[in-house]
Amino acid sequence: MLAIFNIVFPIFSLIFLGWGCRKRNILSAGAASELNRFVIWLALPALLFDSMSRLTAADFANLRFIAVFGIGVVVVFLLTAWLRTRQRAAAPDVVIDSLGSSYANVGFIGIPLCYLAFGHDGMPPSVIAMVMTACLLFAVAIVLLETCLHAQAGLGQTVAKVTRSLLRNPIMIAPVAGIAVALSGVHIPSGVQQLFKILGGAASPCALVSLGLFLAQPVAQRTQQVSVWLLVGFKLLLQPAVTAVLAYWILPLPRVWADSAVLLAAMPIGTGPFMLAELYQREVTVMSRAILISTTLSLPTIALILAWIAHH
Repeated sequence: MLAIFNIVFPIFSLIFLGWGCRKRNILSAGAASELNRFVIWLALPALLFDSMSRLTAADFANLRFIAVFGIGVVVVFLLTAWLRTRQRAAAPDVVIDSLGSSYANVGFIGIPLCYLAFGHDGMPPSVIAMVMTACLLFAVAIVLLETCLHAQAGLGQTVAKVTRSLLRNPIMIAPVAGIAVALSGVHIPSGVQQLFKILGGAASPCALVSLGLFLAQPVAQRTQQVSVWLLVGFKLLLQPAVTAVLAYWILPLPRVWADSAVLLAAMPIGTGPFMLAELYQREVTVMSRAILISTTLSLPTIALILAWIAHH
């Protein structure tokens, strides 16, 4: 439990620093939006490009792991979408909530935890899960959001508008450019690599400080507690349960890969859904609360999963 707390502690600290800076008026009310835009337009694209440009074919050799982790994400995403649609939520809100319930904080918590639990053997599944979450799942959510926002136009206009929006979106362009670099074998100069590392390293801290800044602001609308607990429950309980059934019984994986898949699926909600919620001004209050609560409650749930893995 102490080791898990030591990994999660920086997350709470960065959120608290943002909260404190807003409460003491060190940073203005608009700082959360501006910091979030820095992450969306500069830091996160640099991180995604750097991560994708370093991948090799061997990193994606375990297709069964990709299927197990991916199906777990898809099941939770679709189930959340179905429930929120039945509750007559707006289409963009449905997309944001579905992203939140299935978006694991792999980069900030999952990778160090897998390294702590499994050593170097836990790194390959962690990298694959991070790419699937931060690149693929994020991209799908952006496509769905843009489609929802332009759905009132005709089919041709909708496709044209969505395509233009995606081509201007750095979060979509960066991983594709990274894949192109990786496949072409082009060598990036060390100075350029260092630039991407510096920018990419700012993504998670700035997103967490932005989250703290938002949490410190007065809530203009009543938070939908049902939605918050739905996201938290699905993320911390349902997704690892579905992934465990797949990893151990339906599509059995080698032990370390199976254990890693379950542990990574049990991570709390990452900052990605909050960044999109703030950018599109949808479900920001719900998502900020869900991230904070899921991160807090993940301490005992992850500890139990690690104990169960060690016992077996």
